[in-house]
Amino acid sequence: MQYIDLNCDMGEGMATDEAIMPFISSANIACGKHAGDVETMQQTIDWALEHGVAIGAHPGFDDRENFGRTNQQLSDCALYDLIAEQLNTLQEICFEMGTRIHHVKPHGALYNMAAKDATMSRIIAEVIKELDSNIVLYGLSNSYLISEAKAAGLRVGAEVFADRTYQDDGSLTSRTAANALITDAAQSMRQVMQLIQAKTVQTVSGTIIPMPADTICIHGDGAHAVEYAQNIHHYLTTAGIGIRPL
Repeated sequence: MQYIDLNCDMGEGMATDEAIMPFISSANIACGKHAGDVETMQQTIDWALEHGVAIGAHPGFDDRENFGRTNQQLSDCALYDLIAEQLNTLQEICFEMGTRIHHVKPHGALYNMAAKDATMSRIIAEVIKELDSNIVLYGLSNSYLISEAKAAGLRVGAEVFADRTYQDDGSLTSRTAANALITDAAQSMRQVMQLIQAKTVQTVSGTIIPMPADTICIHGDGAHAVEYAQNIHHYLTTAGIGIRPL
């Protein structure tokens, strides 16, 4: 049987988190910088444990005003400290609740910048390895996040997106572009199946490029987020594809 991981960014103040949890296998929990606080981390971990969902850290830039989606230029030391603080915070809460961090997925601008920057990706990998070398790094498929994590000896989850479009270089279309999001459910499901079965994706120009897929991101902040999560879960399981954490 073929399997895939479904992950969702959570603990960011959306009202849909609890309702989405039964349909995913990994939760990326905001660690208090771009969003979230101790209470939301505890609550989200509790829901994840209830549904057997893998618990991940979702560190971002310290930028609540822009929800962590604005690029920041930090020194290597400052970046290391920013990531370490967030991972340590979530890991301490996990330990208190009898669990631990399974994976790390950077958020927003931090994710997109690191995907194209080997040094940033290497620093993120170093922080993770120092905390716990068994933690999996979720990063954009074919990006520096994947290659630098592998070089550091970490396990990786090559992440693809059900509802985002791709450029010819394998990067995600900027959210500022009109065609960044896939809003048609049928088109989204076709992209998911192509990613899982062929490990390729069709870019906005129509080009087919290779795109390994270990984990699929679905977003919890859309108007129909719960319905979408339920539909993709049903679609995959009906197609004989199992959903489980990496």
